[in-house]
Amino acid sequence: MATLDEFIAQFASFVWGLPLLILLTGGGLYLLILSKFLPFRYLGHSIEVLRGKYDDPNDPGEINHFKALSTALSSTIGMGNIAGVAVAIAIGGPGAMFWLWISAIIGMATKFFTNTLAVMYRGKDSEGKLQGGPMYFITEGLGKKWWIMAAFFSVAGLVGALPVFNVNQLTQAINYILLTPNGVEVTLTSNLIIGVILAIITAVVIYGGLNRISNTVSRMVPVMVGLYFVAVLIILFVNLEQVPYYFKLIFTDAFAAENYAGEPFLGGMLGGLIILGIRRGAFSNEAGIGTAPMAHGAAKTAEPVREGLVAMLGPAIDTLVVCSLTGMAILVTGVWQTHDVNGVSLTAAAFDASIPFYGNYLLLICIAIFSISSLFSYSYYGSKCLSFLIGAKNKHYYNYFYILSILLGATTSLSMMINLIDGFFALMAIPTMTATLIMAPRVLKEAKRYFLKLKESGKPLNQR
Repeated sequence: MATLDEFIAQFASFVWGLPLLILLTGGGLYLLILSKFLPFRYLGHSIEVLRGKYDDPNDPGEINHFKALSTALSSTIGMGNIAGVAVAIAIGGPGAMFWLWISAIIGMATKFFTNTLAVMYRGKDSEGKLQGGPMYFITEGLGKKWWIMAAFFSVAGLVGALPVFNVNQLTQAINYILLTPNGVEVTLTSNLIIGVILAIITAVVIYGGLNRISNTVSRMVPVMVGLYFVAVLIILFVNLEQVPYYFKLIFTDAFAAENYAGEPFLGGMLGGLIILGIRRGAFSNEAGIGTAPMAHGAAKTAEPVREGLVAMLGPAIDTLVVCSLTGMAILVTGVWQTHDVNGVSLTAAAFDASIPFYGNYLLLICIAIFSISSLFSYSYYGSKCLSFLIGAKNKHYYNYFYILSILLGATTSLSMMINLIDGFFALMAIPTMTATLIMAPRVLKEAKRYFLKLKESGKPLNQR
C-alpha cells in the first residue's frame, strides 16, 4: 500500500505541473480578459435568472436553474471546503488562501464559458435523451473527429467522479469527533461499518435518477451553507481581535518564498505555493474540470448564456464564501500551526477551540451534510461518462462500482484518496479547457446576441 500511495502521489504531482497550471489558470485568465470581466458585470442578472424570473417549463432540459446550481454546488461544496482548505493552510500557510481566492475569481469566467457551451452544444445519448457536458460540447461543437478527446474526458471522469475523498474525510470526522472521545476503538471494521451505512444512504438516492438527486440536494445545499456560515461567524466573533491580523497575513504571506515554518517550501519556490493554492481551489470549485457542465447541461433553458451566468456563481459561493470561512476559522484559532495535515482533524480542532464541546458536533453535522450531498451528485457525473462511452442503457453499472468505492474511501489513507482524485481532475481539465478555449469566440458571439436582446426588450425573449 505504501508503494501504491507513493506512485499515486507522484502521478498527481506530475499531472499538476506547470503545463496544466498554464492551461487552467492562464486559460481562465485569458477568458476573463477576453470577456471583459463579463461575469462580474452581470452578477445581478445572474441572480435574477437563478431566482426563476426567466424560467419556462416548455424549455428543453430536465431541471430548473436553481436545481442545476444546487446539484453542481452539492458536489463542489464538500470536503474540499473543509478538509482541502485545511490541508492547503497546513502545508502552505495563510498565503495559500490568497491563491484559492485568485482561482475562484478566474474560475467564475471559466465556469461561464464551460457551462454556456454545455447548453449551446447539448447532444443526445444512445436513448435519444438530451445531454450536456464536456464530452457532448466537444463532439457537437468541434465535430466527431474530436471524439477521442471527449472519450479521454469520460474515462478520466469515471475515476474523478468517485466519492473516495469525501467518504474518507467523513469517516475521519466520525472517528475523531464521535467515536474516539467516547471510548470506541477505531478499527478497520468500524470504518467499514461507516462505509456500509453511507453506501446504503447513497444507493437510496442515486438509484432514483437525476430528479431525485436534484430534489434532495436543492433542499440540503442552502441548509448546509447557512449552518456552516453561522458556526464560523461564532468562531470569528470569539477570536475577533485576531481577524484583522490574519486577514492581512493572507496577502503578505501569499508572496513569500518560504512556508510558515520558515523552511523552504517546494524547493523555496513561490510557484510551489501558487500551485498548491490553485490545485486546492480547483479541487474545491472544480472550475475548468468539467463536472459542473454535466449538471448545468441538464437545465431547462433555451438560452445558453443564462446557464453560464448561473454557473459562474458557483466559485463565488464555494470558494470566496465557504472556503474563506474555513480558512479564517483555522487561522484565527491558531490550530494551523500544529502541522496536522489530516484535513478534517485540523478544522475540528478550530471548532473545538472556540466552541467547546458543542463545536465539534456542530462541525460533524455540517460535514455529514456536505459529504453526503456530494455523494449524490458525483454518481450522476460518473454515470453520464459511462453512458457516453458504452451507451445509456449501461450507465447504471457505474452505480455498482460507485457504491463499492465508498467502502474503499472509508478504509484507506487520506493522502492516497486526495492524490487519486487530484490526478484525475487534472486529466479531466485538459480536454475541457482545450475545447473551451477553442470555442470561446462562439460563446462571446452568443453572449453579445443575448445581452443585446436584454437591452432592447428589457428582458430577453425565451425564443432564440
